[in-house]
Order: sequence, then C-alpha cells, then structure tokens
Amino acid sequence: MVDSSQALLLRKSGHDVQWWAEQGRSAGLKGDAELREWMRAGHGITGYAQYAVSWEMFGYPEFMLRDADELLDVQYRDHPNLRPIANTLLAWAAAHPGVAIQMRKGYISLHSSRRKFAQVTRANNTAVDVTLRLEAPIGERLKAVRVREGDFFDRKVRLTSEAQVDQEFLDFLETALEQNS
Repeated sequence: MVDSSQALLLRKSGHDVQWWAEQGRSAGLKGDAELREWMRAGHGITGYAQYAVSWEMFGYPEFMLRDADELLDVQYRDHPNLRPIANTLLAWAAAHPGVAIQMRKGYISLHSSRRKFAQVTRANNTAVDVTLRLEAPIGERLKAVRVREGDFFDRKVRLTSEAQVDQEFLDFLETALEQNS
C-alpha cells in the first residue's frame, strides 16, 4: 500500500514523497488534516496520494506496522469458521501473477497492476463479502451494492462456506482482474 500510494503521488504530481514532505514541513504543516487540506486546496492532490505524504511526515498507522499474518489472524480470530474462505481467496490471489495482496486492519484488498479490483471483508458472524469492481449483470450470486456516486465497487458475492469459492465465483474474480488490468 505504501509503494502504490507513493507511485500514485508521483504519477499525479510529478514529485516524490520526500519532495512533498519537505514542502509540507516548509509550509509549517503540523497535522494530518492541515496537510490534506493544503494538498487538496492548494495542489489538487487527494486520496491515497495524500496518505504517502502524511505517513512520511507524521508516522505510519499502527496496523501498517503489523505483519500480514497478524492482521489476518485478528480479522478472523473470533470467526474460525470463516478463515478457510479467506485462506482460499488468498491462495487464488497468490497463484495469479500480477495480483498484489494488501492486508488491512479490517479487510483484504486485491490489486491488479493497474488498480484494486476486489475487497474481501468479514461481513458478519457467518459470511465473507467479496466486493468487486466488475462490469457484469446482477444475478443469483452476483448482487448489486449501493454505493456513492463515482464508486465502482458496486457488485458483491456473499460467501458462507469454502465450497462456495467454486468455478462460477472464480470466474467473477478472473473477469474483475481482467477488466481492471
């Protein structure tokens, strides 16, 4: 996530994270909110590109300093029945060249070389949701997700067992990967 945020910053602005951090320090910025407003209002830099500078100036969030296995363990500690679903999805991602896995505090993010295409989230005590950036018709398994305008993650599959990670579901993942590569 750090690398992709830094690369995004460089693509958007033409300057690396060290340059931006030095500019922020020179401007006397003292906190994250002040930095974000300065970058957005004064320079048109928003979103993940801002994170790279914020982390450089003010430190990394606690979850980013944790090991990936530790983050996954915490997500599924009280829901061992759902861990096999996550493990199967991680195995699929690891077997696909060009798929990057980003462990987060509350979910798993799957990225192509271009952008995020899937998010794996423990939905409740009995299910894992896989939200997809996918252009495909709504169906029995592929459900619509209500999202804010401009959010392209508007398809979801809810999984309640490892057996549901079947060929139909894997085809959804493969298509999402292809469409976002």
